[in-house]
Amino acid sequence: MNALYVPAAIAIYFVLLYVISRWAGGKGNNDAFFRAHRRSPWWVVAFGMLGASISGVSLVSVPGLVLTQDMTYMQLCVGFFFGYLVVAFVLLPIYYKWNLTSIYTYLNIRFGPSAYRTGAAFFFLSKLLGMSVRLYLICLILHRLLFDGTGIPFALVVTGVVLLIWGYTARGGVKSLVWTDAWQTLCLLSALLLIAYRLCQLNGFTVSEAVDYITNHEYGRWWEWENWTSPQHFLKQVLSGIFIVVVMTGLDQDAMQKNLTCKSVRDAQKDMCSYGFFFLPLNWLFLSVGVLMIAFAQNEGIALPQNSDEILPMLCQSGYLGQDVFWLFFLGLMAATFSSADSALTALTTTCCIDLLDIEKREKGQEQIRKKVHFLLSILMIPVIVMIHLLNHTSVIDAIYVLASYTYGPLLGMFAFGIFTRRMPQTKMIPWVALAAPLVTLLLQRMALRMDYHFGYELLLLNGGLTYAGLYMLSFCQDRNKK
Repeated sequence: MNALYVPAAIAIYFVLLYVISRWAGGKGNNDAFFRAHRRSPWWVVAFGMLGASISGVSLVSVPGLVLTQDMTYMQLCVGFFFGYLVVAFVLLPIYYKWNLTSIYTYLNIRFGPSAYRTGAAFFFLSKLLGMSVRLYLICLILHRLLFDGTGIPFALVVTGVVLLIWGYTARGGVKSLVWTDAWQTLCLLSALLLIAYRLCQLNGFTVSEAVDYITNHEYGRWWEWENWTSPQHFLKQVLSGIFIVVVMTGLDQDAMQKNLTCKSVRDAQKDMCSYGFFFLPLNWLFLSVGVLMIAFAQNEGIALPQNSDEILPMLCQSGYLGQDVFWLFFLGLMAATFSSADSALTALTTTCCIDLLDIEKREKGQEQIRKKVHFLLSILMIPVIVMIHLLNHTSVIDAIYVLASYTYGPLLGMFAFGIFTRRMPQTKMIPWVALAAPLVTLLLQRMALRMDYHFGYELLLLNGGLTYAGLYMLSFCQDRNKK
């Protein structure tokens, strides 16, 4: 295939992104950037959220899960759906009641500035690291495809990618993202459907035959009922799915900002419920691709890598599935990565401007500050991504994700305490509780390893529970001080 096809495809892809961004962004003032004037159609938000929730890491990893877990990942997705109902009918009404731009303003309303700044800081650290890891993957692939052997440094590729994202998000912010994410979701779904269809052809299946094959295959098993010790047990997976969504969607500015652009809480609830419902067949399609690609590999006698994350990229890049599948995979990976990265950058800008710099209290210069913050955050991402590349070790990336997961525990504890109690803790001590809870969680995790117990998703609940308990103790001390 002509070597010019890759840069041409990327150029066309970004030209369309810029066109959509310019059309949707309007005048590009602060209200459009942060809130989209609260006029976004709920169905467009829901469709775009499908793509924004699927990162390039998910596109690579989820199909390979069937090799080690069958389709029991769907149990987690069932939990996700119920988690989206909690977000829709518990958290969204609170956010709309207070007309919030940043969801962490709730902590200011409930507890005061110290809790507010603490929550925003935890989100900022988590999202910056997570977004940088996701962009690192796509930058690495682009560097190998286009510039391997040319002497062009990896850092230059990173700079180009980051500036492209900054370019189409700088003007319209979340107002543009509602529509650009919908476009990128369309690209992702089209690529995924065409890859699945191509795998059906290579395996000699019609679509209906492929569905029957997947349903009846040993890898097509959804449920684990009997083995209580298995991390894939139904109850563990469903409960974990609920709390993962509550924390990583309902308490995450990146995930919630587009939902808060709907015209009313009713529209936002329709958006969240429909998005949660369609998330189930989307993940079933990902896993079905995994079953079909393993069937193809077995039929052709292709040795599969031990790491399940490497199966789909290996089959695509090696040409086993054909050049057309490789480019479809590349398009889907690019759409998934940029869709999650651009919304994360916009959310980080919102958190910095609204939560940390409090620009809404300034009479002049709000828009100029927002533009400068957006640009500086884009520049900050470049050395973070390059540092990840220089370290170039899987355990480092895993450590970053573990660190990011620890930051959501204090958010869970603070929001739960604020929503489900009327107590008021000693406000100056809240940041110390939020810092102590992850440290104690880490200590307990290390102690559990010595007893041959491995924590899983319950680390999040432990972290949030410790935060909640600490705030309760502080509120008890506060009551005694008043007396």
